[in-house]
Amino acid sequence: MTIRVLIADDQMMVREGFSVLLNAMPDIEVVGEAVNGRQAVERVRELAPDIVLMDIRMPELNGIEATREIVAADATAKVLVLTTFDLDEYVYQALRAGASGFLLKDASARQLADGVRVVASGEALLAPSVTKRLIAEFSRLSETTRLMPAGAQAAYGELTDRETEVLILIAQGLSNAEIAERLVVAESTIKTHVSRILVKLGLRDRTQAAVFAYEARLVTPG
Repeated sequence: MTIRVLIADDQMMVREGFSVLLNAMPDIEVVGEAVNGRQAVERVRELAPDIVLMDIRMPELNGIEATREIVAADATAKVLVLTTFDLDEYVYQALRAGASGFLLKDASARQLADGVRVVASGEALLAPSVTKRLIAEFSRLSETTRLMPAGAQAAYGELTDRETEVLILIAQGLSNAEIAERLVVAESTIKTHVSRILVKLGLRDRTQAAVFAYEARLVTPG
């Protein structure tokens, strides 16, 4: 199945460069471009892409706000935030807005394509250079800065011991296949656990599940 991608960036050279790189992949097709966040929201509605490569700093409507609007509209598109700025504040804002991944623009062509595939498959994606700091920061968050809805916190007690174990491994960045290997079960079993975790906690995707695990102190830096 071909992954349909929308590229949102105010720099033409960036859009064209990403388009060339991604269209060269047999399983990825760039279906449209947007020059600002407002246009990105409109194009998602028109084109229904699977993935939106979203720049953060854009005119009219920035990438964070555009992501928030796309998620609020219950669009099926998943947002992979791209930025040249390796700053924690953007990671936090992107996750608050509902982004499913975060990647720096200096990533290689292969990393970019793999990032699109990872997010399209439902996995979480964070740039390695920020992951450790992200985990450490979430471990220090106070109750007043919780990102997850109260309903998710209340539903935590409904998870089984195995589901909690899977949730912790998700937050540690393991894929379904890696979790299956760690727990010595079939990958299909892990997929079922992940689906149940998301339903029970009322979360949108694995990235939100990882954030929940950080906030619930299930994962600590180290």
